[in-house]
Amino acid sequence: MLRPSPRRWVIDLMAVAVSVADMGVAMWTNELGMSALAIACVVGAVVGVLVRNDHPLIGFVLTLPAVGIVGALAAPAITLFAVARHTERVAVVALCVVTSAVMASLSEPLPQPDRAYEVAVALAYFTAGAAAPAFFGRMTRLHHALRRRLDEIDDIHAHERQLYAQTVLSRERAQIGREMHDVVSHQVTLIAVRAATILVDPSPQRARTEAETIRGLAVSTLEELRHLVTLLRASGGSSSDTSTAPQPDMSDLRALIDNSGIDVRELGRLPTDLPGAWQRTIYRMVQESLTNTRKHAPGAEATIRYTVEEPAHLVVTITNSPAQRPALALPGAGHGLIGLRERAELLGGTLTAGPSPDGGFTVTLALPVVSVNQSKTERRRK
Repeated sequence: MLRPSPRRWVIDLMAVAVSVADMGVAMWTNELGMSALAIACVVGAVVGVLVRNDHPLIGFVLTLPAVGIVGALAAPAITLFAVARHTERVAVVALCVVTSAVMASLSEPLPQPDRAYEVAVALAYFTAGAAAPAFFGRMTRLHHALRRRLDEIDDIHAHERQLYAQTVLSRERAQIGREMHDVVSHQVTLIAVRAATILVDPSPQRARTEAETIRGLAVSTLEELRHLVTLLRASGGSSSDTSTAPQPDMSDLRALIDNSGIDVRELGRLPTDLPGAWQRTIYRMVQESLTNTRKHAPGAEATIRYTVEEPAHLVVTITNSPAQRPALALPGAGHGLIGLRERAELLGGTLTAGPSPDGGFTVTLALPVVSVNQSKTERRRK
């Protein structure tokens, strides 16, 4: 059991002091002596006030003789306040109010029966005097219930914010995982293909050239992986380094195509005012398509076509010709195309992939045409 706090002791002592003082005044006013009955009323009232919080109904019953015999009102009012505060049933509180009013009327001389209005006024006075502490007790109970409810709501909101933060972190990590897959799959495939050419043509000049290319690809891969690991740590809250390198966009497409080792032909032009998310999606789509071409169709050529179709859809199509030599046995699980479909769906577009009639492979990305200014306006509206 919990020990009473000092604050509760102080309140109890003040309540006892007020009750004793009120009973002393009532006994002096009514010219009651220090009889055994009067002393019993005082003791019962003091005990009732002390036990009112733990046993409110018992405390109230112990104070009833004080109001009925001595005419003291403080002790019954204090215990009635406790009954209204700690008792859930309103009927019990109403019964206590009526009982207190009846007991209070016994200590006062009743008006003459032929003067009905005086009887009504006296009953109203006694009832109001008993109902006042009960009313404040119910208000205190309601106040504490509202405070508990508000605390519960705050806890629920805090839990919801925590869940939302975890959801955001999960989405960020999933996006970083897709970025990591795209980078590693593309760069490592190029490294594997370049290394295989040394086995085909082991001449010193060719080996030196390919070794330099492999070294450059490895350095670039390590830099991108270091950047993605930094983002992953920052999203987990375990690192204070939140610096980020620029994300790839359409300006990096030329370098990506030149370093792919594939004969690529570009047809059409991309809009120049596309948001960053659109540019990154197109870049990753070209990167993944060229990677798959190097994996599964060695020696093939690729064609990239940019078109704007009605109603306001940007379509990027990459088609590669059939393989010219046997493909290398490189691992692949198809996660790249899955990640690209997710990127396209997040932007309101679609991505389709499948074999072409001539034996090659075609990947088509369709996105709604959105300018940078339009994207900013939509974000502000949200």
